[in-house]
Amino acid sequence: MSEIRHHPSDTTLMSYASGGLSHGLSLIVAAHLGMCPRCRKRASLADSIGGAVLDDAAPAVVSDESLEEVFRRIAAADPQGYVRPRGAGRHGIPAPLGAMLPEDMADIRWRLVGPGIRQAKLPGENGEDEGVKMLRIAPGRSVPQHGHGGHEMTLIVSGSYTDEIGRFQAGDIADLDEDVHHQPVSDGSTDCICIIATDAPLEFHGVISRLMQNFIRI
Repeated sequence: MSEIRHHPSDTTLMSYASGGLSHGLSLIVAAHLGMCPRCRKRASLADSIGGAVLDDAAPAVVSDESLEEVFRRIAAADPQGYVRPRGAGRHGIPAPLGAMLPEDMADIRWRLVGPGIRQAKLPGENGEDEGVKMLRIAPGRSVPQHGHGGHEMTLIVSGSYTDEIGRFQAGDIADLDEDVHHQPVSDGSTDCICIIATDAPLEFHGVISRLMQNFIRI
């Protein structure tokens, strides 16, 4: 794997550590942490900061039933949210995200969504839809120019692309918000394969590109 040059922001890592990211975004971050020692240290620091904030918080008077109420809320909590990196995955992507990939990449069921662009959904570990998708962009082809209605995270699996931000290769993560507008172009000699999670639909520019939204659905 090439040297990782693009990483999640400190704000994203703080949100990840606090469980504030959607499950799909958290999967992307967890996979990147499994590959990037630098970001593992930063995530550990984010955990420590969160713990220090709790330690410094002023004590509050609570009722005798508070502990039972805490356990009740934990039991009823939505399981989505914070995801820890763990173990080996597939194709260089740590679990749990790597476990969502087939053992043979040839088994992926790609769907053509534009000239030179194919997409596949990645089911969750229990077969559930996590809102995580994989794109395969042929050399020289580009994703239509677009912005973001919210948070988008892209992890490069293989190949590379270039956009207004820079060049992204295997292991790099693009951490994008609603202020970013870009047009990734697959710039290598092989397909660029990347995994994408969003918490809001993309905003494509131009009539034809907006029509593609009905097919890409990210």
